[in-house]
Amino acid sequence: MIPGRSTSLEYCKGLAKRSRSNFYYSFLFLPKEQREAIYSVYAFCRAVDDVADQEPDRHRSAERLGDWREEVGRIFNGGPRHPISIKLSECVRRFSIPREYLDALIDGVEMDLHKTRYRTFEELYTYCYHVASVVGLMCIEVFGYQTPQAKVYAEKLGVALQLTNILRDLKTDAERGRIYLPLEDLDRFGYSEQELLRGQYDDRFISLMAFESQRAQGYYRMASAAIAPEDRPNLIAAQIMGAIYHALLGRIEGLHYDVFNRPVALPRYRKFYIALRVWKDYRLSPGPRRPLGKGPLRRVER
Repeated sequence: MIPGRSTSLEYCKGLAKRSRSNFYYSFLFLPKEQREAIYSVYAFCRAVDDVADQEPDRHRSAERLGDWREEVGRIFNGGPRHPISIKLSECVRRFSIPREYLDALIDGVEMDLHKTRYRTFEELYTYCYHVASVVGLMCIEVFGYQTPQAKVYAEKLGVALQLTNILRDLKTDAERGRIYLPLEDLDRFGYSEQELLRGQYDDRFISLMAFESQRAQGYYRMASAAIAPEDRPNLIAAQIMGAIYHALLGRIEGLHYDVFNRPVALPRYRKFYIALRVWKDYRLSPGPRRPLGKGPLRRVER
């Protein structure tokens, strides 16, 4: 039996609430229509991403991704069956989210089934774009934007967030046999794959991580520089997300990059505090302000 609209919404909403991910706190200040739409975007991204992490059999993972590709086709051509895609089909119609973004996310997750190493940062950037930047590009269609720079902001912020995730998850990724840090960077600091896989923490590792952290910081700066003043009101949720992940990167730096032996996650109260602070900074900023999610938005040509 295909679930109804209300059931689909509750499914997506419940998934977001149960996860309590860093993304969840950026949803809290959105108007209802946008918040419900973002729940469906998040649920889709989470479900697709979980295929690579939760399914031990690579062939079964490939089959499940194939199922999601078919479901994406149904989202855009009628007849979605999964509770996530039923709600998402409303979202893509209401906010004109291009199909290429959904397909690109599946392409990125599929890379995890066949690729466990990245020789250069250029290779890693392609991966980051597919699994993170396209998520941001979907989200800004829901949030609304007025300038082409919003897409640059979404792409650069997505890369910054994914680089932060990579630094945070070095240990768990290594346990799965995955290394996302570019091998050219390991070579630069004389730190081997085997040492990373066994979690060797020494001065070479600290230097390597400091280098990677500065690269991530650079993408946070690029994102900040790309957002136009007229887009800031509608992209407040994205800015909250960026602030939480930036604080997470600061946590990693504060631990002197010892992600092998120290807990890295931010406590929930701090994530909520960061979200509230960013929202209050917007509300208290001088000058005219459009209510979040309100007012006519000029969509730039894609």
